[in-house]
Amino acid sequence: MNSIGTTITENIKRVREAIANAATVSGRSADEITLVAAAKTRTATDVRQAIDAGVDAVGENRVQEMTEKNTLGAYRGAPLHFIGHLQTNKVTKVVGICDLIESVGSATLLEQIGKRAVSLGIVQNILIEVNIGKEPQKSGILPEQADEILGAAALTGGVKVLGLMSIPPIFEKNEENDNNCYYFDSMMNLFIDMSGKKYDNVYMRFLSMGMSDSYTEAIRAGSNMVRIGSAIFGNR
Repeated sequence: MNSIGTTITENIKRVREAIANAATVSGRSADEITLVAAAKTRTATDVRQAIDAGVDAVGENRVQEMTEKNTLGAYRGAPLHFIGHLQTNKVTKVVGICDLIESVGSATLLEQIGKRAVSLGIVQNILIEVNIGKEPQKSGILPEQADEILGAAALTGGVKVLGLMSIPPIFEKNEENDNNCYYFDSMMNLFIDMSGKKYDNVYMRFLSMGMSDSYTEAIRAGSNMVRIGSAIFGNR
């Protein structure tokens, strides 16, 4: 194994240890946390090494990059998630290819995914992306729209909602203030609220939040799926 592979393996070991510690603090087992390797800009070789080192899934942000790496067999042995902004004109290249689309952030996208899945005779697993910080530059539904879009999902063939995803605003941490925790807690409260409601096609299993700079805080707040890039692969 080359030095890059060794680094990836060692990084994943460190991430797993941090996940286990955070899970313990939140009264859970590390086995309850899904580790997604965020592979944006990483090579197919890097992805293969991460899979061999035991990540639970691989997440991609860009359709073209995902397609290219898929032709190289980069994802064999691990589920493939789409975690980036998905344009409606790229739906045909993702539905049926990805095991989970984490970034469904509008009713229009939900509808297009459902149509494509029905045409393929499959059910596509998805998460609903929530713009918890209400940032205008980010995609995702507003928190107050969650009930509405889950209701729409219940009437949409070809999809199964497995939970929620969010990318909270980024803040510098200090001893007096950690705004990330505020948003993580807000997402957890929304997840609990939506889990208490009954919709067809909706199974609130996953709360995907937390990245390399925030995944331990997210897990302590209740996340059970984290998307880790630089902490696994190193800085771009």
